[in-house]
Amino acid sequence: MLPTLAQQGRDREATGALEEALTELEGDPAGEAPGRFGFDPAELALHQAEAHLALGRTDLARSRAEASAAACTTGTPGWAAATLVLAQAEASPQPSDAAQRGMDVLDRIPPSRLRSTARTRLKSLDTLLADRPADSVADLRERLRTLPPPVDAFGAASA
Repeated sequence: MLPTLAQQGRDREATGALEEALTELEGDPAGEAPGRFGFDPAELALHQAEAHLALGRTDLARSRAEASAAACTTGTPGWAAATLVLAQAEASPQPSDAAQRGMDVLDRIPPSRLRSTARTRLKSLDTLLADRPADSVADLRERLRTLPPPVDAFGAASA
């Protein structure tokens, strides 16, 4: 519920949903056991970061995205997601750093392995950096402009 409430700008309800989720996770006897279905500390931190970003809490978004990225193996989809959310949080105060993070993702993950969610986050980053004049921003924009289209399950480029 947290991402949806945050995207709707329902701050108080999003905060309540986060508190409830954290309480339930703390009380879960399986906790962070290996093989736990579909959720780990990195993913929790990513959800928190995206919610904070949607609610305009960029400092909190940055710290949670940093925690998420640090908990992931570099070059994995989770790392890319956390790194791109961190870049979005840095776009206004530190556009050069944000652009460099976007470039780092593009350098480490081949276009054919770039998930649609990463592409969406890259587009969002590009929009956030639209009026920033830094050289690194121009470099990122060029890389995004020339990024090949996604490849479908059959190996064909999609439109």
